[in-house]
Amino acid sequence: MGQVNYGASKAGVIGITKTLARELARYQITVNAIAPGFIETPMTEFIPDDIRKLIVSGIPLGRAGKPQDVANLVKFLSSTDSAYITGQVISCNGGLYI
Repeated sequence: MGQVNYGASKAGVIGITKTLARELARYQITVNAIAPGFIETPMTEFIPDDIRKLIVSGIPLGRAGKPQDVANLVKFLSSTDSAYITGQVISCNGGLYI
């Protein structure tokens, strides 16, 4: 309940990512989006321990993500190593949505 705003904004980001990727490809500009999973941030530190443990128990890698995990993906996507990746929504979630 109460997730209409989240779902609508996420769908918008995905649509913008794919549309911009197609429009900017002719200029050799890549556009991708990152979809983080459960990442340890100030926002998640207020989640009660029992709920946190329940969430982490569903993550195949067995831990919450760290900001550095997302930063590493940003670094990769910002490098020439990802020059042939465009229009993708890449999850960084420890396998949570497998």
